[in-house]
Amino acid sequence: MADAAPDLQKITESVENLKTELEAHRYICSDQIATAVYLAYHLRKPILIEGPPGVGKTELAKTTADMFALPLIRLQCYEGLDEAKAIYEWKNGKQLLYTQVLKETHDEVLQGAKGFAESVGRLHEFGDIFFSEEFLEPRPLMKALQEKAGCILLIDEVDKSDHEFESLLLEMLSDYQLSIPEIGTLKAVNEPPLVFLTSNNTREISDALKRRCLHLYIPFPDLELEQRIIHARVPEIPPELRRQLVKFIHELRGLDLKKVPAISETIDWARTLLLLHTESLDPQLVRDTLNVILKFQEDIENVNSELTSLTSQALK
Repeated sequence: MADAAPDLQKITESVENLKTELEAHRYICSDQIATAVYLAYHLRKPILIEGPPGVGKTELAKTTADMFALPLIRLQCYEGLDEAKAIYEWKNGKQLLYTQVLKETHDEVLQGAKGFAESVGRLHEFGDIFFSEEFLEPRPLMKALQEKAGCILLIDEVDKSDHEFESLLLEMLSDYQLSIPEIGTLKAVNEPPLVFLTSNNTREISDALKRRCLHLYIPFPDLELEQRIIHARVPEIPPELRRQLVKFIHELRGLDLKKVPAISETIDWARTLLLLHTESLDPQLVRDTLNVILKFQEDIENVNSELTSLTSQALK
């Protein structure tokens, strides 16, 4: 039996309802995050989410797609990304095949044509067909416009793309349309997508792009919120151990590390400790599992020298 469709009117009736529904989908968040999604939905504006890696930026888009029962279309950004990978490209193989068919049926096409002008006119008709939507291979941005019931469009890590690519996005973000020189302007079929852009702040995003978006910054959560996140994601873990591991993670974030542990590492560590049947943190256990939460050997060595002190602080 298929799941019942979500009651979008009720979910989006208030910030409180939307936050409750996000939490029902195991995305524990602040009022600020819920408000940003609420406004993005009702104002139909893209939302640019910035913050350190691993704080739940991408997960927010995924959870919103699940909550609204909409398809998620994801565009992963990288240096050198262009319109052929983001918007569309021509089906060259199909165009070549149809050109070959036209060559083989050349006499039939021109049969009865009177003079050079009429012959050229008939051939031009086929030229227009070759550059029609039938010969387009849609990429994520174009696919998002073609979804009749709407979708969640995730443009992930936009800061990894070039400034030139940001310019390609402006028309989409402001008017929910794309201009294709050979065809014209493609607009959303029916419901425009709800757009989430994420950035890890590796470079400054242009003012032109920012003007077209709502802005949301997601920092690392405080102790209480992170404990609630762990409870939602790893509900089997005992409350006292949950308190200890979250406090230890917060102690680590106060150190000068190449990469401080994010929420995703906290969740992984909680699952690790549960798998190891841990009842309470101790220095040896923490030392044996540091590679779960720290990703650089230099950081592991630096933390090892302070491990006893850090563990004691977490147990208080």
